[in-house]
Amino acid sequence: MIMENPVIHFEIGCSDQASARKFYEACFDWTLTSSENMDEVDTNSDLGINGHITSLVTEIDHYVTFYIQVDDVTESLKKIETQGGKTIVPPIKLPDGRTFAWFSDVAGNTIGLISGTQDNSTQL
Repeated sequence: MIMENPVIHFEIGCSDQASARKFYEACFDWTLTSSENMDEVDTNSDLGINGHITSLVTEIDHYVTFYIQVDDVTESLKKIETQGGKTIVPPIKLPDGRTFAWFSDVAGNTIGLISGTQDNSTQL
């Protein structure tokens, strides 16, 4: 049996969240809902995935990444590292009950992992 690992979410990081929100709403007719330090993105389509826009207070102030759903983030990171990838953000438990992490692939791209089931209706 082959385990499924779909891409389930995207994240856009920026330094000016209000400008990014205005840009994506105007260009793509996405619906953005603000909460704490992120905007939930509804692309208003059944053909793709939804995501969020966030403004991090770190040296990383602009990026785009997607999240792959896995059964176990820690075990997936071990496998990734044996294949030449590198853990960037170790596993972190989210308030909704899931766990996420970031890794870089062999080309240096930053990609997210997420496991578990949401305890509520919020996005990542």
